[in-house]
Amino acid sequence: MELKDILTKRRSTRKFLATVPEQEKLQRIVDMALTAPSSRNTRSTRLMVVTDKTLLEKMSQMRDYGSAFMKDATAAIVVMGDKEASDLWLDNCVITATILQLAVVDEGLASCWVHVNDRPCLKDEPEGAKADDYLRELLSLPARYGILCAVALGYSDFEPKPLPPYEGEERVMWK
Repeated sequence: MELKDILTKRRSTRKFLATVPEQEKLQRIVDMALTAPSSRNTRSTRLMVVTDKTLLEKMSQMRDYGSAFMKDATAAIVVMGDKEASDLWLDNCVITATILQLAVVDEGLASCWVHVNDRPCLKDEPEGAKADDYLRELLSLPARYGILCAVALGYSDFEPKPLPPYEGEERVMWK
């Protein structure tokens, strides 16, 4: 698939079929995501692929808003950064997560990014428990790994509408 087709087709998808993505597809997605550039080539990004339904259900409960749909995903990839490898781990993770979502489309799947980094578990308690801590404990992650997001993925159960054209005059400046 050409990049322009991938970019046109990529949409945030929160409804998935029960069909589990093939291990080979997941491996290719991970391989493509890990080709993402990183600051000073530190390669600080770390990924965890989750396909266990019980874990996906528990991950869907990390926040009381914006993560519930994860229970219906057939896989998720947690995007983390090794804070000891780079002070720009978060930036590196963002690049990797973006490439990851494009790789998902290239493999015929769909995804949606669930923000984790410094997000509260409860919307009405912004200074309370954090989704990072919830996932760190649930997945037994080392303290040195900062968590950016979890990308829920699987086979989409619908065909999303095409993106509307962007309003270039407001979003792009030329000099």
